[in-house]
Amino acid sequence: MHMAMVIGGGIVLLALFLLFGRLWGGTAPDLALAAKLFVPAWLVLALVNLWVGVTKAGYSVREELPILAVVFLVPAALAGLAIWKLAR
Repeated sequence: MHMAMVIGGGIVLLALFLLFGRLWGGTAPDLALAAKLFVPAWLVLALVNLWVGVTKAGYSVREELPILAVVFLVPAALAGLAIWKLAR
């Protein structure tokens, strides 16, 4: 359940990045830039989630790495889709 909530948080964060891209510029390149800026920000937050899982929840890094991959890749793939659609 925690993993689904983190992925949902990533999707909400992507929506916020796109919303601010729309408010600050409104053009497709501005929205694509917002989605591109989301990816490294989300990577940092996904790594923080891994760190919390290892230090606070007691999981090993080996157990957390597949979770990191899923948690990072789902919102990042949606950002990639947004970038691809906006570049057309």
